[in-house]
Amino acid sequence: MTSSFKQQCSFLIKIGEMLHRYGTPAFRLEAHLKMLAAHLKLDGYFLVSPTTLTYCLWVQGAPDDDVYNYSMRVKPGDLDLNSLARTDALVSELVADQCTLEEARTGLKLIENSGSPYPEWVTLFAYVLSGAAFSTLMRGSWHDVLWAGALSALVYCFVIWASRSQRIATMQEPLVATVAALAAVSISQLDSDVNQPLVVLSSLIVFVPGLSLAMAFRELAARELISGTARIMDSMMTLFKLYFGTVLGLALGVLVWGSTSPTDSPSLPHLPQWTALPAVLALACGLTVVFKARVIDVPWGVAAALLAYCVSAPVTASWGITLGGFLGAFVVGVYANLFARWRNAPASLVTLPGIVVLVPGSKLYVGLDTVVSGTQNISVDQVGVQSFLLFMSLIAGLVFASAVVEPRKSL
Repeated sequence: MTSSFKQQCSFLIKIGEMLHRYGTPAFRLEAHLKMLAAHLKLDGYFLVSPTTLTYCLWVQGAPDDDVYNYSMRVKPGDLDLNSLARTDALVSELVADQCTLEEARTGLKLIENSGSPYPEWVTLFAYVLSGAAFSTLMRGSWHDVLWAGALSALVYCFVIWASRSQRIATMQEPLVATVAALAAVSISQLDSDVNQPLVVLSSLIVFVPGLSLAMAFRELAARELISGTARIMDSMMTLFKLYFGTVLGLALGVLVWGSTSPTDSPSLPHLPQWTALPAVLALACGLTVVFKARVIDVPWGVAAALLAYCVSAPVTASWGITLGGFLGAFVVGVYANLFARWRNAPASLVTLPGIVVLVPGSKLYVGLDTVVSGTQNISVDQVGVQSFLLFMSLIAGLVFASAVVEPRKSL
């Protein structure tokens, strides 16, 4: 095995590890690695799952016994659109012979060691904005919007703590849910008009795995059965941890403060319908920062979210949630593929912010609460059927969009 072949294999392994860490779906990562291997004049195959990466590589035309095998244990990745875009740009430069393999390896180290493109106070504001905006979309009262933003700030404090402590990171989801629920019960002692379940859900919306579930179904649609099934189970366990952390927090609140009503008070009016569009804009802005998108990519991601909502909302009102979700995802998919062609950047940079306003992760959380408690504290009709149909509609929309406008990039 020559030193050049070792360097090529090492580069492919590092690229795969980093892109997996930044939340790239299995079918996209495997296609990207195959493209890059072909450019390096290598043959091989790759097996990607949320917890493992397996490589089998050999030089094109080499004897069958001269094969390099490598397998590594990894953790499910988190979305980092900034590092994803920079890594893709580096690979594009390598493919275009604008840099050498050694220069590309050095560039990977710089990307890996770089942090978030935003200071902590900007990310804090993004959490507050996302929580308040989601509460607005769920037609809460102004009291709910205010307290949802406040609890989101508290949740972000624990996110910062988890980033600096491995012990806290291992129990982050149930911990933040418990703290948010306990704080919501405490708030209700000061403001009896607050809708506790809605405020807690809004403050945890960044953790609700709706987007991860959508990615899992997309992988299953691409017949990535191992990765898709594993991602579904990981997402469901995250959902369970959030919900039972919330139950624990509410129970602790009752022990401290006594019995409190979990339902919203009829004395406060819901927010008017016109607040929905500004809320989508605010939610998209907040989540693009949470996803660590580059500043230059934020307007494109926000535009995708607005496009998804403006298409899906009127269609849903007229013809139902299934067609609304399908057309919303279809338009976002076409837009993302055109963006990838024009900007020579990953379509995921705008697909994710666009799809996130359509995914029914919050409805699954509400459905879990309804099943366990026997009551419906947040008004969402036929939550289980709606969630399943919407997931299928979103996947179908993205698949049809790729058939209409073929993506030219694997990411």
